[in-house]
Amino acid sequence: MTITMTNVIVALCYLIFAPLVGGLLAGLDRKVSARMQGRRGPSIWQPFYDVRKLFNKQAIKINDVQDFLVICFLFFIIFTGLIFFVGGDLLLTFFALTLAGIFLVMAAGSANSPYSMMGAQREIMQMMTYEPMVLIPAVGFYMVTGSFYVSDIISSPISCIAFLPGIFFGFLYILTIKFRKSPFDLSTSHHAHQEMVKGISTEMSGNILGFYEIAHWYENVFLLGVVGLFIVNSHWLSYVVAVVVCILTYLFETLIDNSFPRVKWQHMFGWTWAVTLIFGISNLLILFFIH
Repeated sequence: MTITMTNVIVALCYLIFAPLVGGLLAGLDRKVSARMQGRRGPSIWQPFYDVRKLFNKQAIKINDVQDFLVICFLFFIIFTGLIFFVGGDLLLTFFALTLAGIFLVMAAGSANSPYSMMGAQREIMQMMTYEPMVLIPAVGFYMVTGSFYVSDIISSPISCIAFLPGIFFGFLYILTIKFRKSPFDLSTSHHAHQEMVKGISTEMSGNILGFYEIAHWYENVFLLGVVGLFIVNSHWLSYVVAVVVCILTYLFETLIDNSFPRVKWQHMFGWTWAVTLIFGISNLLILFFIH
């Protein structure tokens, strides 16, 4: 893939604006959740105030290893989004996303805390649950367009969702896990209802917890970018439709988060794999036979 000036501009825009969009989405999530519960809710800018406060606080260092691993988590999340939004290889993108998740698990596991260790174990279980459905879209895009490159996929004359409705539904399903929403917020949660405090982020504080939150904002923007990839085609209007679909997707996940109680990991594992097999694999098989 040749790096052009357009790629450089897109990369810079992602670096600058992705955390802004991610923070606004987090604020919107809080506001909508509050209204669903009959409350006024905080300002939509509250996530930015919270992160600023974290960077102003003194961090309680657990160990140097955890700090390093959290920084690696942030780096690879940003790297994942950069590859994606400059039109790079989807396989490399998803592999980088998985590597970022491994660094997060290692960071949580490096702390001598039962809550953090429990969160790390549950995060590994979640990764085993959703990883197949993360990779299946890349295979589906390749079968439809003949390329793993995002730049080629968005140049398709027809939106890929026309051929990948089952995979699209399956990916929306695992987004509930990736966004850390109920009923699948097993390893950590943005709500204060976990029996293990904050799980993987229990022992993070100060600027390290701030980096963790920013990484989550970057990751959410990337994941919504993948949702938009199902919609975008060579026509400019498809980009507008993709943005609308991404916003509706996030609001739908917020509705799910406020409508369902958290389930046990066995249910998460069984239901997610059932969705992967029924919708993801069957969609790939149909594509294989019609091509």
